[in-house]
Amino acid sequence: MSVDEFTVTPWSVEGNVDYEKLVQKFGTEKISPELQKRVEKITGELHPMLKLGYFFSHRDLDKVLTEYEKGNKFYLYTGRGPSGLVHMGHLLPWIFTKYLQDKFDVNLIFQITDDEKFLYSDEKSFDDVSKYTKENILDIIAVGFNPKKTKILIDTKDIKRIYPISLEIAKRITYS
Repeated sequence: MSVDEFTVTPWSVEGNVDYEKLVQKFGTEKISPELQKRVEKITGELHPMLKLGYFFSHRDLDKVLTEYEKGNKFYLYTGRGPSGLVHMGHLLPWIFTKYLQDKFDVNLIFQITDDEKFLYSDEKSFDDVSKYTKENILDIIAVGFNPKKTKILIDTKDIKRIYPISLEIAKRITYS
């Protein structure tokens, strides 16, 4: 791999990352100082991860803020594929998600993709994935999300709820 080459996947990062190229590749926009000021104005404080550039790009955050300023609500969505123990790479985005939930007083859907992790791994039995699911959910709860505004969806347990929504989404995604 040459000095100018890099690879970023959900599982690994290789080479010297060019963040400008990364933003371009994923079709996001850099988080500008002006956008940071908007977040701070609305929330009363800028999260340290935004100040330090831990999160450096976004997709439609400006539009979400505009709608919020008009009085419209939004919800947060994140997830976890239970393939092992939770580590800092998982916790840091969750801590930021908690900040967003608290500051904007919004609902959170937290999807546990146990089905995907079972199907993806030849080494893990369904019992292994189920064990990690239970352990990971305890870690998620420990972050302190508002229990009245948080729904944890486990794919294999909540399939009746998830499948119709998945179909609606899949029908609208042209590259699926």
